Amino acid sequence: MKAGIVGLPNVGKSTLFNCLSNAKAQSANFPFCTIEPNIGVVNVPDSRVAKLEELVKPERVQMATVDIVDIAGLVRGASKGEGLGNQFLANIRETDAIIHVIRCFDNDNIIHVDTTIDPIRDKETIDFELQLKDLETLDKKLEKVKKTARTGNKEAQKELEVLVRAKEGLEAAISVRAINFTAKEREEYIAPLQLITDKPVLYVCNVDEGSAVQGNDYVKALKEAVKNENAEVIILAVATEADITELETFEERQLFLEDLGLEEPGASVLIRAAYKLLKQQTYFTAGVKEVRAWTINIGDSAPQAAGVIHTDFEKGFIRAEVIAYDDFVSYGSEAKVKEAGKMRVEGKEYIVKDGDVMHFRFNV
Repeated sequence: MKAGIVGLPNVGKSTLFNCLSNAKAQSANFPFCTIEPNIGVVNVPDSRVAKLEELVKPERVQMATVDIVDIAGLVRGASKGEGLGNQFLANIRETDAIIHVIRCFDNDNIIHVDTTIDPIRDKETIDFELQLKDLETLDKKLEKVKKTARTGNKEAQKELEVLVRAKEGLEAAISVRAINFTAKEREEYIAPLQLITDKPVLYVCNVDEGSAVQGNDYVKALKEAVKNENAEVIILAVATEADITELETFEERQLFLEDLGLEEPGASVLIRAAYKLLKQQTYFTAGVKEVRAWTINIGDSAPQAAGVIHTDFEKGFIRAEVIAYDDFVSYGSEAKVKEAGKMRVEGKEYIVKDGDVMHFRFNV
């Protein structure tokens, strides 16, 4: 599962990517600095891992991770091949969620591709190009479905009705994610098309240092513009975050954050939000060899969770021994949890909860 960082050229995408991944993607003050997408595997900040480490004292610790992709900037006309449009659109189609970075600060020394600062216009520019590309995809599909529907095929007629609604929404500048479909309609007719504007989105307002806590008028305008999209908006001073990552010690970074009035780096907030956007959650294994956070999809069953460790675990799944994270912390060890009768034995139907500490029994 991958989240792609998108936006107009020169809005801070690559600088943000560097903060998140420490991969040092090239960043500079001119458009199209990023051409090939950079991929970073980013640790998901989780205080629960540190607590389990403190209690278990393992030999090693492994955090959960999320893949972040830095994608080339998109400009007006991208859907028709302008700039790096075709490449951008191909790259974003391969991601599972969108982190849309929008410039919300004034600085005459940093060029804006459209010369002026206007977050609403910038958002609409990206939306428009993605919507046009989705319309191309829909039109091709509609041609095929119409032929089948004309034969009287009931299923094709239902699909046609759903696809026409999607097309009408896009033509009205409404992204597919914001169109009111039932869960069944989305699953059966919309999801297979892998439409770009159907991907979940997280908006990142890139602000100046003085606006890192409360935001500014640009942020307020953007929040108002997206209030009906059911999308999260995060405020991040990307250049300041870059400065924080350059500090050598934890103490220095904490002092910097305190001066800004922040409890933790904004990048940490963003990573957790991206993890949630991808509909992912964490369960733990905790032993003397290793404490590890494992990434699974929300709604995964115990065998599916076991399969993340090894496919044999899923194939030969017998049962899962489960401790709630809060119980583990409350009693202080697995042995004491067992003594208190708080360890549960769960079967194949069990849906894993975020934070479960688990052992799997299997036989292949």
